[in-house]
Amino acid sequence: MAFDFIASALNKRRNEGLFRSRNTLDSAAGPLIEIDGQHYINFSSNDYLAMRRSSVVAQAWVDGISEYGGGSGASPLVTGYTKAHQALEEYLASELKRDKVLLFNSGFAANQAVCQTLFSQAAYNHSRINNQADLNHKDVIIADELMHASFIEGAKASKAKLTRFNHNDLEHLELLLNFADTQKSQNTLVATEGVFSMDGDQAPLSEMVSLTKHAKAWLMVDDAHGFGALGKHGLGVIETHNLSQQQVPILMATFGKAIGTAGAFVAGSHDLIDYLVNFAKHYIYSTAMPAAQAHATLASLQAKQTAERRTTLTERIEQFKLLANTAGLALMPSNTAIQPVLIGDAEKALAASEKLKALGLWVTAIRYPTVPKHMDRLRITLTAGHEIRDIEALVDGLKIVLQDAHGARP
Repeated sequence: MAFDFIASALNKRRNEGLFRSRNTLDSAAGPLIEIDGQHYINFSSNDYLAMRRSSVVAQAWVDGISEYGGGSGASPLVTGYTKAHQALEEYLASELKRDKVLLFNSGFAANQAVCQTLFSQAAYNHSRINNQADLNHKDVIIADELMHASFIEGAKASKAKLTRFNHNDLEHLELLLNFADTQKSQNTLVATEGVFSMDGDQAPLSEMVSLTKHAKAWLMVDDAHGFGALGKHGLGVIETHNLSQQQVPILMATFGKAIGTAGAFVAGSHDLIDYLVNFAKHYIYSTAMPAAQAHATLASLQAKQTAERRTTLTERIEQFKLLANTAGLALMPSNTAIQPVLIGDAEKALAASEKLKALGLWVTAIRYPTVPKHMDRLRITLTAGHEIRDIEALVDGLKIVLQDAHGARP
């Protein structure tokens, strides 16, 4: 029977305790959400600055829809590119000290576009390499093993050879760079995240800049979880490490997290962005993001209250870590809004999440294949919208639940 693998694959997921399903959100007000008539304090949102429902973003959406309508109506290379898109791109380029910026509908599309455009047949057609048999050995992508799935899938679909270095392991990265050099790789791209989405730790960017410079490779940073939340002006890890366009030729970040809207961008040189405009199918053949969305995103980036909210977010992170350590809770090493609690078993992680829900705390269990096997965890995300009493309630709940998950003590 055609496609009979579907039912067997789903049954396998259910039997392994890895089946995924959606929850319908009835309402959301600040950190509180309502699902199936029950209210919870939400610790599973990437809205780090609580800007999604801010008056600034809401009003900008209304103004943008009034000015531009609900959608863009066309791809950006036809008639879908407006002054709102241009203003957002120019603002980002100026603040990030990059030549140009290109908007995408999602971080997934942006990462796919980078991989599949820079390492495509079109790229080879414009290179000096003519020996088709050698193409797959002339370009290399070296990615941190914990890179977003959007990037890894894009790299696998490209014509480059994908290798992955152990998470934040500089010695392993250097080894792979040296091997690429011995293989006379034509183009080498090293990719990492600014803040890793599941672990919450950060990449050793300064050291990676030195390694890639020595190897004559390009460094790409996916800063989806750092942009907006980190840096004096919210410009992410590029700002905190003071990294130039020459040091990080490709920067990708998203708006659907700390900025509170949706979409993503790639920033880089004039030639890089012009190349993507001309050859990136994910950009060329997609309807442009709504101009109202671009307008609201710019308003969020320019909002004065974001600096205060970043300060509040930092305070909430410090308060959580202090209370958790005092309570004897074992946390993974993270100083960002992402605070994972390792469980190590998919069913136990799911059970812990359900018990927290019974206490009015919404904390999502992250299981394989989103994380490696035996790295199942509770992924706690803190926001500027949380009050100190919310943090106290979370720690109290974790003490109760983790005692059940681990036996005697958390």
